[in-house]
Amino acid sequence: MPSSKPRRSPKPQERQRDPERTRQLILDAAEAEFAAHGFRGARTAAIAARAGVNQQLISYYFDGKDGLYQAMSQRWQELRRNLVPPGTPLPEQLRRYALQALDNPDAVRLFAWGGLEYAGPDSDPDRGPRAEQLGSSVEELRAMQADGRLPAELDPACLLVMLMGAAMAPTSLPHVIAGVCDADPRSPEFLKHYAEQVALLVQLLQQGGG
Repeated sequence: MPSSKPRRSPKPQERQRDPERTRQLILDAAEAEFAAHGFRGARTAAIAARAGVNQQLISYYFDGKDGLYQAMSQRWQELRRNLVPPGTPLPEQLRRYALQALDNPDAVRLFAWGGLEYAGPDSDPDRGPRAEQLGSSVEELRAMQADGRLPAELDPACLLVMLMGAAMAPTSLPHVIAGVCDADPRSPEFLKHYAEQVALLVQLLQQGGG
């Protein structure tokens, strides 16, 4: 919920900074803090300290913690559009998502925290944007199914959840991977191998739809 407190104008020395650079410093710090402690556990004072800025700038630029989280969500949507532009084959999409555990681990941990902290729609500050984003992915799977590229028996919505879970497993199930695969779940070698395996799984799934 947006803060009811009026925004504080930055001090003269703060106004001289590059506003966009300051925003990015805060967003980078917030991603690290939220990834480490979740939305509930993160503190704006800690975010400001990581960014090396005055804590009041978080309210000035983002209207508080909730607004900062929404801005991070928008940044992730932009990253997603660049990561998997329209027309990217489904196996390649999953390979790239799985590699985010290597290339952008804080973002994956942040997404996992969202699930761990979930206590209903009212506790989910990112519900609307995420539902819209994932809804388009479900429609993409449904279209593939209609074209015979996925088995007709599958529920596209459930399939999307399963594929997301598979892509996030190195972050959400590292202890299982360490025991079952006898590998370091955070090593580049394993993560690249795992991403290829997830892509292969989707390829085989698509072959079963024909």
